[in-house]
Amino acid sequence: MDFNVKKLASDAGVFFTRAVQFTEEKLGQAEKTELDPHLENLIARAEGTKNWTEKILRQTEVLLQPNPSARIEEFIYDKLDKKLPSKTTNAELLGQHMLDAANEFGPGTPYGATLITVGEYQKRLGAAERDFLHTSASTFLTPLRNFLEGDWRTISKERRLLENRRLDLDICKARLKKAKQAETKAAAAPDFQETRPRNYVLSASASAEDGRTREVGDSPSLTEQRKLLSEEVDKAEHELRVAQTEFDRQAEVTRLLLEGISSTHLNHLRCLHDFAEAQATYYAQCHRFMQDLQRELARGNDVSGSLPSSDVCPNPVSSTFLSETSTTGATVSSCPNQRPGTLPMEHTQLPVTGARKAKVLYDYDAHDGSELSLLADELITVYTVPGMDPDWLIGERGNQKGKVPVTYLELLS
Repeated sequence: MDFNVKKLASDAGVFFTRAVQFTEEKLGQAEKTELDPHLENLIARAEGTKNWTEKILRQTEVLLQPNPSARIEEFIYDKLDKKLPSKTTNAELLGQHMLDAANEFGPGTPYGATLITVGEYQKRLGAAERDFLHTSASTFLTPLRNFLEGDWRTISKERRLLENRRLDLDICKARLKKAKQAETKAAAAPDFQETRPRNYVLSASASAEDGRTREVGDSPSLTEQRKLLSEEVDKAEHELRVAQTEFDRQAEVTRLLLEGISSTHLNHLRCLHDFAEAQATYYAQCHRFMQDLQRELARGNDVSGSLPSSDVCPNPVSSTFLSETSTTGATVSSCPNQRPGTLPMEHTQLPVTGARKAKVLYDYDAHDGSELSLLADELITVYTVPGMDPDWLIGERGNQKGKVPVTYLELLS
């Protein structure tokens, strides 16, 4: 191992000098070169960009992967530059368990058949979630990480160089100031050396102490001292010009990098749009899958018939009430969890020309002009017409009218 003592001592000296200089600046005992306001604003903007990017990145990672252990595993694979093995999502795992249970209970039984239906849709949900996670990681998380680990590190490095150039410039300014003060003081001092003999003998008391006389004839004259001080001032001015040039050059490099933050914002804006689009696609897929699942379950109930009320509490949101035959005076469900004043749809048949109030259970956005948008908890009037799809009703709200899905409604007595 090559251990350079001189370099180590030099670095320690620079560190000590910097520490003293910072302390004097904080205490107001040393002058500090201020950056121009435009550069200061760019630095503050860049710091804000870095801080908020870190927070958004961390929280997005938590949103996409709530499991801390899994996030640590992803971090390790990323640092090792290895591809993370593809994992089964929780929804896919749940769907597979349902399929396995259906095979054991019997696919031909009502419970087994329903397990198969729900399990298949759970696996579809899991596949959609995996696609969403992959898209979000590539279009949103990766660009944010690249900025923090690439562009920001370069900016930080150039800012540290700029700070060192500023400290060097302040040192040169202080050195020049001291040299000029010494030169001014020497210029104002009277020239006593020219009136004295070259071999000036000190007092007898001084010669008695060391046993010999001491001569000062070899000491420089005041004129020579002034010349030396003038040379020191010239040297300090030259060093100041060099330090100022290096500082200005580094300030320009740093400014150009900081102005690139605007391009970073535009890039992050595009990534944010991609992330929002991926979210919208994922949730739309989930919504469509669940609607399809509800329709399949409703058709399954139509085929197999209603289950005895003693075995299961009827679902008031089921659409099978349109396919069952009952009188206009519907009976109230015997399920203890059924809310008073609410008629279960399994045991209710709307008259063709009749109308009834219904409570909206969930928000619904109309897909075309023939449908009616719904808001949760609002009351509307509903009725059916001959030949209509059993999964739909005609809903009215004031002067607005359109088809509404029965799975979003709860009939009221």
